[in-house]
Amino acid sequence: MSRLIVISNRVSAPTDKAGVAVGGLAMALSAALREGNGMWFGWSGEVAETSGQISVQRIGGVTVALTHLDEQDVHEYYNGYANKTLWPLFHYRPDLVSFERSFDEGYARVNQRFAEGVAPLLVEDDLIWVQDYHLIPLAAKLREQGAKNRIGFFLHIPWPAMRILMTLPKHLELVRTMFDYHLIGFQTEDSVSAFREYVLNHAGGEDLGDGRVKAFGKVTHIAAYPIGIDAKEFVESSQSPTAAAYCKRMRTSQNGRKMMIGVERLDYSKGLEERFVAYDQFLRDYPQYENNVFLLQIATPSREEVDAYQDIRNRLDSLSGHINGEHAQVDWVPIRYVNRSYRRDELAGIYRAAHVGLVTPLRDGMNLVAKEYIAAQDPDDPGVLILSQFAGSAEQMKDALIVNPFDREAVSETIHEALSMPLAERKRRYEALMHGVMTDDVVSWREAFVRDLKAEVLETL
Repeated sequence: MSRLIVISNRVSAPTDKAGVAVGGLAMALSAALREGNGMWFGWSGEVAETSGQISVQRIGGVTVALTHLDEQDVHEYYNGYANKTLWPLFHYRPDLVSFERSFDEGYARVNQRFAEGVAPLLVEDDLIWVQDYHLIPLAAKLREQGAKNRIGFFLHIPWPAMRILMTLPKHLELVRTMFDYHLIGFQTEDSVSAFREYVLNHAGGEDLGDGRVKAFGKVTHIAAYPIGIDAKEFVESSQSPTAAAYCKRMRTSQNGRKMMIGVERLDYSKGLEERFVAYDQFLRDYPQYENNVFLLQIATPSREEVDAYQDIRNRLDSLSGHINGEHAQVDWVPIRYVNRSYRRDELAGIYRAAHVGLVTPLRDGMNLVAKEYIAAQDPDDPGVLILSQFAGSAEQMKDALIVNPFDREAVSETIHEALSMPLAERKRRYEALMHGVMTDDVVSWREAFVRDLKAEVLETL
């Protein structure tokens, strides 16, 4: 039986420490690795004087192989090419992209080191699954090491339109490396179409049908695999004592008011500025909601060493203060703005207490907060999900209230629609959304990708 080898920038296997909440992705991949005696390879998160050393250990019943990066690697590969070049570009923000040759060189160097580190640990029939934009060229590097294994790649963020991608120096070389994968998975059909458009119109490729595209003398398969959450576990979390305590705490603090919730990493792709502006518009458009509603925005700081993230934090601090200063009363503030993280079970309780979930990114591969919000709701009195048309999850969650986050007046109107929605319609929308969340969960995502990777390779052989 083939082993599954997962390779990602960071290893996210569950720990053995009691009470530590882990993400659904880590749970799903770890379960598969345990079942098949597989291995998870990636950066330890530690910075060492020299990079490349490999340590193999067991974490949470999963075999993990960890490598270290040095300061130059972190600066050029991680903070540089991954987070200052690819992340903003793939999220349609070329104005925030930093193009530096040293970043490109660091990206290639670390991918080479990953390939050199994992290659000796592989056996002939291992099935390799590479995760995300940090490691796009890894298959090509592994082929250089002599690996003939079945290799698949999954992109967790959006793939950009052709003209956006073409602003990237060496974009053709980057796409060329992707044809060393047997299967490439994207979150949405929109990303699949954008990749195909580039291959056909700029890389001189061919569409062979059935998801196969040919370019650079090679054939790969492309398809959409929308990721889900560990829905059953999240529903259980929403009914846990911790969640119940947080739900009660939030409802007490509401004091009869309606609460809207937003939960994101502090990132310019999440549309937080536009959300605050639209909420300010709502308070102006519907003054009857003054003192009767508030927005709880949880924005967890991230990548604080990147200038663009420091800028967005400063702007949100200023904007939230301006809105509160203009609208607040002595016993009410319209925005509760929180810069800290919460456990999954704590968030489940907070979600359950919220009358409206605001998920309005400007561009997102999928956005699992939307699915978590639905999974946490009380079936007898569910809240309403407002979802950006530019979130990947909008392709699946059509019973949410879909908005254009750039249109503040339309978002204002949609907030009013959500807050005034009758119970019967809230329940109808919730039931349809919940069916999708439970059906298309993270386990079905994993199983579909691995099944297709095996099938596509057998077909190729």
